[in-house]
This record gives sequence, C-alpha cells and structure tokens, in this order.
Amino acid sequence: MGEDDSAQEIETFIIYSGKRKEIVPENIRKEFSKNVTLIELEMEREFHPIKDLKATLQLRKLFLEIKPDVIHLHSSKAGVIGRWAQFLTFTKNSVFYTPHGYSFLRLDISNKRRNIYKLIEKYTQKIFGGITIACGDTEFEIAKTIGNSKLVRNGIDFKEISLKYYPQANKVLTFGIVGRITAQKNPKLFNKIALRYPNYNFIWIGDGELRSEITAKNISVTGWFYNTEDVYSWINKIDVFLQTSLWEGLPLAVLEAMALKKPIAATDIVGNKDIVQNGKNGFLFNSVDELDFILKELQDNHLEMGGNSFDICAENFDCFENFKGLVLIYQNSLR
Repeated sequence: MGEDDSAQEIETFIIYSGKRKEIVPENIRKEFSKNVTLIELEMEREFHPIKDLKATLQLRKLFLEIKPDVIHLHSSKAGVIGRWAQFLTFTKNSVFYTPHGYSFLRLDISNKRRNIYKLIEKYTQKIFGGITIACGDTEFEIAKTIGNSKLVRNGIDFKEISLKYYPQANKVLTFGIVGRITAQKNPKLFNKIALRYPNYNFIWIGDGELRSEITAKNISVTGWFYNTEDVYSWINKIDVFLQTSLWEGLPLAVLEAMALKKPIAATDIVGNKDIVQNGKNGFLFNSVDELDFILKELQDNHLEMGGNSFDICAENFDCFENFKGLVLIYQNSLR
C-alpha cells in the first residue's frame, strides 16, 4: 500500500486473526507501512462461545494497553466481539464498524442462523452503539435500517495497481476470478458457466477447500499466490473478470481487475451491483441463461468496457481519496 499524508498523522494498530490458509505470517508485514503495528489475535470465524469469550477478554486487554482514540472494527465477527470488548473496558472511545458483507446475507447457512445473526447485529448496535461505516452503497442502505451509519467506499491503490497493466492478446476469450474456492465465491456456478461455454477459457486465480467442484476441462486453477505481483500478472492474462459470488461487501479483487482494464460479468448481488454499470463496464446477471447475450457483448466490446472499468475505478474507488473521508469522520468523532 502506498503512503498518504493523512495516514502518516495516525498511529495505527491492526489486530488481526491469522486463521486463514492463504495468510503467510512473514508476508503480512510487507502489506503495511512502517507506522503500523500488527498484533495477531486468535479468533474463530464461526460462532464458538468459549473461544469467542476468550478472544473478547484478550481484545479488552489490548484496548486497555493501547488506549486508542478510535476503534474501527472490520467484519461481522470482529464487529460484535470488538464492541463487547470495548464496553468491558469502561472507557469512552469512538467506535466504528464495517461489516464488509453482513453475516446475515450469507447463503451457506440456514435461514434460522441468518435470522439469529441479524438479531445480533441489530441489538449489538442498539445496546453497545458505535457508527457503522458501510463499504459500498448497497451495504449502506442496509446499514441505515439497523442504526447510525455512514458511507466510505472500499478502495485500492489505484495509481500503483494501474501501473501493473499490460495488454494481452488472447486467441480465445478468457474469463477469470480471484479468491478462495469457497461457498461464498460459488465455484459450482463458475464451473457450470465453463461447461456451458466450452469454446472459452476460464482461470480460477487462487485455491481453496472446494477445489473438487471445479471439473470443467476449460478451467485452470493456479493455486495459491503469496504476493500480489503474481496475482496482478494473472489478472492481466484474462479478458473478462467473472465474479460468481453469492454474497459480498464490496470486493477488492474486482476493483483491482478494473484498475487493470478488465470488464466485469458479475452476479447481481450486494457489492457487485455497486461496481458494475450494466452495459458500460460489464454486466450483472441472475441466471446462466442471461449469459448468452452477455458473453457475446463482451466478446465484441471487452476492450472498450475494460477502459470504462478503468475510468469508473479511478473516479470512485481510489483508496487515498476515500480515506480522506474516513479521516474526517474520525476527527469529527473526537471533537
């Protein structure tokens, strides 16, 4: 991540969980500037009462040691545990929370569990307070129904990433996705699309526990990469970014593809719909049947739409421009 004057004025502590297969501890440090202190905290993604209580108490201890002016919690799990921990410090802090895709939007869990997660979100906000900072326009609309909310769009280091672009001339139109092969990214749908269109090539940039669901012969799976340069290189090799997710916050991988001049074909869900302008930089779809028209349009116009992706990303999703708005929110909370 590049440097920014606003960021230089803020002493930052990042408390994170390392429980993800693609995380390599020795590479974490490379992702952040020198004025950021990294602290690893063991935390489970799914609900686990005993471990969650332990994580809450450990986080409370860290808050008391660091004495932050501002606490910003990222993801649904951290949003709940973090507000519990802050409450137990019996101190006053400005607390913010960004869901990056509410847990009650997940489609890999039962309706009962989704309803429970929604109640937890609602009453955690009501009882423990804090301001939700939505990462995308649709998430903002949902957040406003739960409590006090503001919008600061996700962003990327647009200038830096756009320099990684180089033109690619594929003989066969090539589609790609970046991420873990998990239920959220919907590998079944990605595979179904590849099977339906055997004359196109498909690349899954990443790996994951559901790799066995990738069976189409025209799909290549790259495996894990542990530095972003390799990922950008692979994104350059595709013609169209195919986002098949079941739910999202506002996906950074899609923004990175836009900075590398890729048009987007994406499922019509929260997050994706905040990025794709139908017919301009790609298309949203609800069913595979819609892709007959969409893929033909992309075949004929992917270069023009890729240029539009570049322009839309530059205007709306530059992290340093968006960060200025976040800093202003922080500063106003301290007055």
